[in-house]
Amino acid sequence: MSQINKVDIMAEEEKKTMTIKIPANKWMFISLGLAVALLVVLVSAFTGLFGTIGMATLSTNSLSANQVGNKVIQYINNNLVQPGTSATLVSVEDLGQVYKVVTSYQGSQIPIYSTKDGTMIFLTAYDTTKTLTTTTTTPTEIPKTDKPTVQLFVMSHCPYGVKAQETLIPVMKLLGNFADIKTRFLYYAMHGKQEIDDNTIEYCIQKEQETKYVDFLSCFVKSENSSECIKIAEIDTAKLNSCIAAVDKQFKITELYNNQSTWLNGLYPLYPVDKELNNQYDVQGSETLIINGIHISPAQYRWDSDKLKEIICSAFNTKPAECS
Repeated sequence: MSQINKVDIMAEEEKKTMTIKIPANKWMFISLGLAVALLVVLVSAFTGLFGTIGMATLSTNSLSANQVGNKVIQYINNNLVQPGTSATLVSVEDLGQVYKVVTSYQGSQIPIYSTKDGTMIFLTAYDTTKTLTTTTTTPTEIPKTDKPTVQLFVMSHCPYGVKAQETLIPVMKLLGNFADIKTRFLYYAMHGKQEIDDNTIEYCIQKEQETKYVDFLSCFVKSENSSECIKIAEIDTAKLNSCIAAVDKQFKITELYNNQSTWLNGLYPLYPVDKELNNQYDVQGSETLIINGIHISPAQYRWDSDKLKEIICSAFNTKPAECS
């Protein structure tokens, strides 16, 4: 399956209005808030409905998949999301008796089920013809090397990515001399022109002024203000601007941004600086962590710097003293 098709069916993040910025440390509460709000509203509605009339009397006036998808998104945006934000429609699937409507909100993909007339929506659907199975997450076995390679793929203004970078910073300070730890970027952007510009700023500082990158990043994950952080980290601006111009020309970043016909799904401008690595490691979203070529599930460390340190330390043939 191509990268574009994957994003067609599982967009990781919302397309935000450019003037709206949500602090990175609040993303999980907002996404959870949507789910909880839905649950409260829908459980209440279903309790009343089924307690008085029963399942058999639900309307059978079916709408098309697109009609139901649009109706669900309209209801969510009018009633359930935080002011100034919105959910978007990812896909609608006909499951026979109901539609499965996949929505994207604040970096979370939330499947919602709807009756075919669009009058009732609910969060979970169970197929009674199938037996439920449970799965457990086990630590990923990472090949050991003398100098582990750690690559964190992010978008510079994605709440997931910012939080992952914040988690990584103490590990970079501790193990930066022993492991090759790098920030990489997804090949498309979802948070406007500012994200594209800040991606390139991060890319260039890391590439040409690496000793100052952690100082810059430590500031950026708190404020997401690159201009302020360039000053705080004492970045050589002439060198930075030269790099930005060269990278923009090499990868046609501005040219691609100005030509919306090239955008992913017509919605997301391309950012091809690390496109080959995206393809190599089958990167599907921000955040994606690769250690010695192996995908590491965020569930194994989210968002705990000590746990992340332990995972990276497990990738050494001989652990440095800093690991203990």
